[in-house]
Amino acid sequence: MNWGVFVLFAVLAVCFIIRMPISFSMLVAPIAYFLVANPNRLNSLYTVITGNMIAGFTMLAAPLFVFMANVLNESEITDKMFNFCNGLLGRMKGGTAQVNVLISLIFSGMTGSAIADASGIGLMEIQQMKKEGYDAEFSCAITAASATIGPIFPPSIPMVIYGMLSGASVGKLFMGGMVPGVLLAILLMIYVFFISHKRNYPSGVIMTLAQFLRATLIALPALLTVILLLWGIYGGVCTPTEAGALASAYALLIGFLVYRSLGWEKLKIILVKTAANTATLALLCGSAYLFSYVVALEKIPATVASFVTGICPNKYIFLLVVNIVFLLLGCVLDVSTIQLVFVPMVLPLVKAFGIDLVHFGVVICLNMMIGLSTPPFGMLLFIVSGLGKTKIAGVIREILPMVIIMIALLFLCTYCEPIVMFLPNLMHGA
Repeated sequence: MNWGVFVLFAVLAVCFIIRMPISFSMLVAPIAYFLVANPNRLNSLYTVITGNMIAGFTMLAAPLFVFMANVLNESEITDKMFNFCNGLLGRMKGGTAQVNVLISLIFSGMTGSAIADASGIGLMEIQQMKKEGYDAEFSCAITAASATIGPIFPPSIPMVIYGMLSGASVGKLFMGGMVPGVLLAILLMIYVFFISHKRNYPSGVIMTLAQFLRATLIALPALLTVILLLWGIYGGVCTPTEAGALASAYALLIGFLVYRSLGWEKLKIILVKTAANTATLALLCGSAYLFSYVVALEKIPATVASFVTGICPNKYIFLLVVNIVFLLLGCVLDVSTIQLVFVPMVLPLVKAFGIDLVHFGVVICLNMMIGLSTPPFGMLLFIVSGLGKTKIAGVIREILPMVIIMIALLFLCTYCEPIVMFLPNLMHGA
């Protein structure tokens, strides 16, 4: 290790310790590297930084999905979806908790973000469950756990970023996330079923057939957003970016004309919020690309690959090691740090072991989503405990069995490749 590499990671570590935003951390560290390792290139440092940062944000799909999520949140569509899900599952024991999971699966097909799911509909779900007599800690825990479905089931912003980093097909990544996303929802609903009987949690809202049909009719325009998005991508009509634009336009249309919950003032708020989110995402991806440029320049992935291949005789051991390391990283680091700093380092190894990039992308996305719910720094834990005004220790106690369920699914998807690759292979054959 030369002084430049030492300074690169030392500065990055210091930035993490002082809690500097990850995008600035990955910008400052390469600049420090150039100052130490390549002082003769200082004149061209501006060109190197801007060239690599611009190259790092070439996708438009993510901002369009962010815009669509903001439109749907501001259009108060979540209320309609909640009523529809209540009609489907309200009669079950623990009906509202079951609704919590189902609405996350549906809502994930609109936003692609766990944070948007938890903060968008989380408050309504937690308040309703507490009102019906559920424990506050359990209400927060199931809200956090179900929110992790968001970036696994398409569309998925983390998968778009992974596609940029790896060159994998975003369409196939989306398709690969469908079965794991549905499986996670089913497993969480089974857990809710047993815990509801054990603790005698109440049934949810019981609707008559007429009330359910009315709730379905009201929710139908919103449900069509998911169908339109997936049909556009997998029907061969448009690319994921174009599908994001099409679904965004449709969301605006139903917000203005069908539900009439959008106005020009709300649209202004949506545009400002989307611009801020997109700018943050652009800086994040651009800085990551610059950091990856320096890492590649120093041949760090080749060094890591040489070391790992020495201790991992085959891809199965490699996948086990990667999953354990990333699960441990998820306990102390946020998703963006793991995805943008560590994933590029293991991608050469993924290719060397002959692992499908789509399969690995879905597995690593699931792994990172588990990190959002694991203590001590799982972001979803802080969000839901804040929404529910509940101590985080109680939420952690309740969510641990759900985290175990998610880890079991992670290893199932890791070693049973058809679970992930069945639909992408089917799409490729078609």
